[in-house]
Amino acid sequence: MTTPAADRRRNFGIALALAGLSVMLGACNTTEIVTQTVPTDYRQRHPIAVQEGKKSIVIFVGKARGGLSAAQRADVAGIAQDWVREGTGAVVVDVPVDTANSRAAAATYQEIRAALGAGGVPSRAIVQHPYRPEDPGLLPTIRLSYSRIAAVAGPCGLWPEDVGPSILNPGYNENRPYFNLGCASQRNLAAMIDNPADLEQPRSETPAYTARRNIAFERYRKGTTTATTYPESDRAKLSDTGQ
Repeated sequence: MTTPAADRRRNFGIALALAGLSVMLGACNTTEIVTQTVPTDYRQRHPIAVQEGKKSIVIFVGKARGGLSAAQRADVAGIAQDWVREGTGAVVVDVPVDTANSRAAAATYQEIRAALGAGGVPSRAIVQHPYRPEDPGLLPTIRLSYSRIAAVAGPCGLWPEDVGPSILNPGYNENRPYFNLGCASQRNLAAMIDNPADLEQPRSETPAYTARRNIAFERYRKGTTTATTYPESDRAKLSDTGQ
């Protein structure tokens, strides 16, 4: 038989144990909230990543005509120029077969191949890929595509939390930016980057313009001004006629 003092000591020990357990659980819960907090900086929420993507164009071919139009020839020449600068794989040409325009498409492919070669794409880097369209009701097209390194960000339009006052959004009163803020700016910036490698490292310096540098040094040695004179600049002044 236990005494009242022993019961009190036992109850006090149980209470201390429960209090310690509650503190431990509270600490774990707080850690979970901190790890799941959305970064405040939009550059951390929507970082720009360098990945391998694809660039492609479509050539429409009618069944009664083969070959490229002037606008299509310019498109093919443009993709050849871009491939020389940024391509990381072969140029794949998807050509329809067993269609109403298959003969015209075959003739167009030969002209496309010649245009790519004239633009600097070697013949070994041009791969023909015959395909059968899944939808016979659509006009079969020729598609040119190649792999390249691209800067990407997003996807945008994600709203994991309510942006208004809500019991589901405890950070509303903390004046924190919502998740989608800055995503469009990051995505547009990634699309405008000419060379994605610039995000990782600076470019090497180009050789100096020696001819112009020698002229400037010679003028400096003689004590004359090294600035370039522009006589035509006076033509941009306002006329004094009528004053």
